[in-house]
Amino acid sequence: MEQPKQVQVPAGHDKLRALGILALNGMFDEMDAVGVLRQAAADVLPGDLAVVSSFGADSAVLLHLVAQVDPSLPVYFLETGKHFQETLDYVETMKQHLGLLNVHAIHPDQADLARFDPAGTLWETDPDSCCHIRKTEPLEPITELYGGWVTGRKRFQTRERGVLPHFELTSDDRIKVNPLAYFHDNDVNQYKIDHGLPEHPLFAKGYKSIGCAPCTSVVAEGEDPRAGRWRGLDKKECGIHFDFNGAIASPMIAAKRHTLWKDGAFIADPFHDWTDESKPATARYQHVPLPVFLAHREAFLANPHPLGLLVAPGDRVEDVADDLERFASIAIKFPGFTDGRGYSTARLVSQRYQYANEIRAVGDVLQDQIPLMRRCGFNALVVTHEPTRAALIENRLPEVAIFYQPVGTAEVPIGTRPFLRRAS
Repeated sequence: MEQPKQVQVPAGHDKLRALGILALNGMFDEMDAVGVLRQAAADVLPGDLAVVSSFGADSAVLLHLVAQVDPSLPVYFLETGKHFQETLDYVETMKQHLGLLNVHAIHPDQADLARFDPAGTLWETDPDSCCHIRKTEPLEPITELYGGWVTGRKRFQTRERGVLPHFELTSDDRIKVNPLAYFHDNDVNQYKIDHGLPEHPLFAKGYKSIGCAPCTSVVAEGEDPRAGRWRGLDKKECGIHFDFNGAIASPMIAAKRHTLWKDGAFIADPFHDWTDESKPATARYQHVPLPVFLAHREAFLANPHPLGLLVAPGDRVEDVADDLERFASIAIKFPGFTDGRGYSTARLVSQRYQYANEIRAVGDVLQDQIPLMRRCGFNALVVTHEPTRAALIENRLPEVAIFYQPVGTAEVPIGTRPFLRRAS
């Protein structure tokens, strides 16, 4: 498959809001699926529309509509790296069968995979983060290139999709087009028969809704077609869709909700909080409070999964000095702006104990503190304070050029007063 091409973003997306999503649905509510797509491509968003397809069990119907309306419409496939080989083969089958001219694969960022899912097992412990890294994050910059995009979602698939309209307006004035919103399962199957469309190779084996291989299972006779997706988990969506009823998080504002600042951007955070239900032997991607670690040290050391350490004021990091390399991340808590004990902890961890992994500040993290935190070894920040978030994004943090105490070898004395030091 071809890689995505850079597309010039057309101006004037905000006129879509003025047109009104209700007016669009009122005008086209009774139109058949191909009519909805043709109207969207020709009149609503001419030259400004893309298609997102999973190339799953039902995808042939939407792709057939695309081939009828305009086979050169850009079609994007999220190649998560976790698909069945049969799905990858099906992409090529449908391209050839329908004459689709503009199919692109979107891949997750390799740096994100290396940082958050180095073993490829994040789906086992945190499927939401796995979907975010492999689907939502890669798709977002693509959808930003267009005024709207087409999905294959249908009302019958989940309760959350039960009010799905033909047209949705996202939080940043883009339109989602759902030509198949009113299709039922039997409509989909009959359409494939009527038009002689190739079936996904796994459909006949009992896979009625097909996503990534680790999170897709066979559906038993009489089960809901999507029962095989994330079976046993309280999860119905991968996160790339925002339904009309607001029940699903919008991918267009997902980046704004990230609170972990690292390497110059707010990014998805694979770690989550330790809870009373967490177990030392099986915990994964959690920051373990230091006293809890000490109380169950042997179980944590035997645990093979990635873990973090949470250090609160009053905790003695010296007590775990020999075990620091066990942790992929150390979170140091700042309960209030005036509590500076976390700075000393970071100095101990980064300089005395030469800890080289992630050191993150959590709690009351404000922009005036950040230059000082960085001096003490912090390389990640969890930030919820909106003015501080804006300052980080806009790169307008305050500068502190002269310090009372030096750090490492980067700061040297100036003048005749040895206590006055400046960054070189």
